Amino acid sequence: MERIPRSHVVYAMSRDNAPVASIASGSDVCFETCDCFEDQIASEQAEFTALDWNRINPATGPVYVKDAMPGDVLRVEIKRITARSNQAVMVTAPGLGVIGDELQQPQIRTVPLEEGFALLPGGVRWPLKPMIGVIGVAPAGIPVPCGTPDAHGGNMDCKIITEGCTLWLPVNVPGALFALGDLHAAMGDGEVSVCGLEIPGEVVVNLSVVKNRALPTPMMSTADALYTLASAKTLDEAAQLATRNMAHFITDYSHISLADAINLMSITGDLQICQVVDPLKTCRFALPRSVAAQLNIQLD
Repeated sequence: MERIPRSHVVYAMSRDNAPVASIASGSDVCFETCDCFEDQIASEQAEFTALDWNRINPATGPVYVKDAMPGDVLRVEIKRITARSNQAVMVTAPGLGVIGDELQQPQIRTVPLEEGFALLPGGVRWPLKPMIGVIGVAPAGIPVPCGTPDAHGGNMDCKIITEGCTLWLPVNVPGALFALGDLHAAMGDGEVSVCGLEIPGEVVVNLSVVKNRALPTPMMSTADALYTLASAKTLDEAAQLATRNMAHFITDYSHISLADAINLMSITGDLQICQVVDPLKTCRFALPRSVAAQLNIQLD
């Protein structure tokens, strides 16, 4: 299995990034990752003002996937996520997150991780569910900073992107140029403080090229649901795009009308927020697998 060291990082998804490895479609790859601060914070005594904000949200890679060409879809099966630290890092500061305007000074927190739980302030124990914040491919046009989500993936900060999830991404350039990073030991929908439980770690994924399959990417699937993902300048726009993409996915892969698909989604589906703190906001629409099965829709 190819292993990509965390010394190979990029700060933007770009067609100009030189690949650090070339793999065949269907291969497993292990990515070593830094945390979102590139491991600059070792303790709560770290100086907030000393952080280099040009090194935020590094992604390990990219990897060139042989036979991946523009118009294809890259199928990313997330097989394993492993934290490589016994503590996570969080930061809050004036101007950051949803209500940073109420903060008077920055704060750095380190959160112990013990026996499958995070030991949060106030004595709260919360179960760990490691997930991937930044995951994507090179866009067709200008480079996109790793901190920004868009149609290529990127910093979608979606807590569903965890072990057992499969992600579908568009191939915009030859080889796709896939990269990932920004692991969280756990995170709530919205990521309202601008942080999850930020950790370094390792991720094993299987990367395979899907030919002749038109999908409203990015998409995801889990054991329970199929999802469309969308990022936009405003939360309203992201919500509308995620919903629109799911409606058209249903009509493209079943025999019901658009009006019936919209009604079906309004009853059985869930429109959910991923994050509201990045330069573009991200939403997802969840369609239960039980509904997809009754419509004879298969994504996997």
